[in-house]
Amino acid sequence: MKAAVIYYSYSGNTRAVAQALSAHLKGEYEVQAIELTALDEPASFLGQCRRAFSHTRAQIAPVDLDLSGCDLICVGTPVWAFGPVPAVNTYLDRCSGVENKEVILFATCGSGTGNERCLQYMQGLLAKKGAKGFKRFSIQQSKVKDKEFILSRLKKIF
Repeated sequence: MKAAVIYYSYSGNTRAVAQALSAHLKGEYEVQAIELTALDEPASFLGQCRRAFSHTRAQIAPVDLDLSGCDLICVGTPVWAFGPVPAVNTYLDRCSGVENKEVILFATCGSGTGNERCLQYMQGLLAKKGAKGFKRFSIQQSKVKDKEFILSRLKKIF
């Protein structure tokens, strides 16, 4: 079975969670990690938040958008201004082959404010494309280096 772990990480927090998730899945799945890169990201935090709040899309570096060969799709993002980052919005708009697929959505966040709204927005985009069986979790940035904590969260959704 195959799994794709698609994520964007600005500071490394979401990457750490994606790596922990990938390691957890490796016993059961052949895992393909896809790290998204925004090509037009504003340099200022305020500019980044403004784009995220309005659900702006970003130009992203070329990546595999066809997920039809995957049995499990995992998508991760930091929470910026109550939503996913623009690069993740773009990927979710452009990806294909998600019909009837199981999906795990995850977010990394500072305070935790907005993470449910962020995950719900991502779920809505994929549900419109026919994805099913959603599982979701979030990790606060103060816990991203705590592998045991992340593993405990993963065990709750599996």
